[in-house]
Amino acid sequence: MPDFARTLHHALRALAVVAMMAISAGVANAQATIETVAQRAILIEYSTGQVLFAKDPDSHIPPASMSKMMLLYILFENLAEGKLTMDDTFPVSEKAWRMGGSKMFVRVGTRVSIRDLLRGIIVQSGNDACIVVAEGLGGTEAAFAQRMTDRARELGLTNSVFMNSSGWPEDGHVMTVRDLAILGMHLVHDFPQYYDIFSEKSFTYSAIQQPNRNPLLFSYPGTDGLKTGHSEEAGYGLVGTAVRNGRRLLLVATGMASEDQRARETERVMDWGFREFGNYEFFKPGDIVAEAPVWLGQRPTVQLIVPQGLTVTMSRTARRQMTVKAIYDGPIPAGIKQGQQIATLRIEAPDMQPIQLPLVAGADVDRLGLFGRLGAAVNYLVWGPE
Repeated sequence: MPDFARTLHHALRALAVVAMMAISAGVANAQATIETVAQRAILIEYSTGQVLFAKDPDSHIPPASMSKMMLLYILFENLAEGKLTMDDTFPVSEKAWRMGGSKMFVRVGTRVSIRDLLRGIIVQSGNDACIVVAEGLGGTEAAFAQRMTDRARELGLTNSVFMNSSGWPEDGHVMTVRDLAILGMHLVHDFPQYYDIFSEKSFTYSAIQQPNRNPLLFSYPGTDGLKTGHSEEAGYGLVGTAVRNGRRLLLVATGMASEDQRARETERVMDWGFREFGNYEFFKPGDIVAEAPVWLGQRPTVQLIVPQGLTVTMSRTARRQMTVKAIYDGPIPAGIKQGQQIATLRIEAPDMQPIQLPLVAGADVDRLGLFGRLGAAVNYLVWGPE
């Protein structure tokens, strides 16, 4: 498959890690738009990786506690690879115990299980728990922060630099809302065995019960993640994801003025995304799109096949004005091999970048023998093309 077609296919299907990174593509449709008080935001359709809305998605911002998702990704990796178990423990240093901000309230000199640390970070947003994990996995928090940055680059987070494990305000500790979205997509896709922790509404540790800080878990049906953040410089932010009628949307919104505004605005943008857009499966893998005439072949036509299938996210208005075309230079000369790309599928809709995918031959078509070719040539000269 040509590189261009492969890139488009991945962007539309989002069935693997590379596919989810297709959120670097343009906005799905300019006809459907929304204003938001969030200073920066991005809304993504999970199944296709299509960006539905973006507002200043690539500016560096202090991500506050939302950067804890990077620490969680590395911790989940260690669990998935068998390097850690939920029952393993890490010691609590004085540095972790003294850490300010949101806390799990770990006690210096004790050991805390990975099971509890995960909930202390996800549910309680514990900065102290982050340092316990960072020192347990990296030796020092600074070393682990560098590991977070390196792993982020490998995942495609090209504009993220981590100076600490928790998102505590520090010069040079930056992300973008697009990078946060990529990371959120990875967490949903890569670790389904641990993902349900994000939907837990409370956790008790050291006899202190704390609620999950994600407001959508309590007010927006279908919400199952991911992480909030707040600092004086960053304002109030959220990486949220919800499922409705089989569709998952992922929203990153930052720079809001209050907890109440964060809750109301993220619900409103989510509602807009579910209402204005839909997923449309145009072709399944192996579907026949059309038949093309063949020149001097043992068959007069050849089927044009979509090899990977095609599902597209677009606004419901654009869907009604969409056109689908099979483009090729015909008749196609015989000597065709099954699976050979011989045409292009092109989908166009108002205010949407055209989508192009390869179409391949559904069967071998050998050339006619000498006398067959002569007869076909005579017929063509006498009768013209059919």
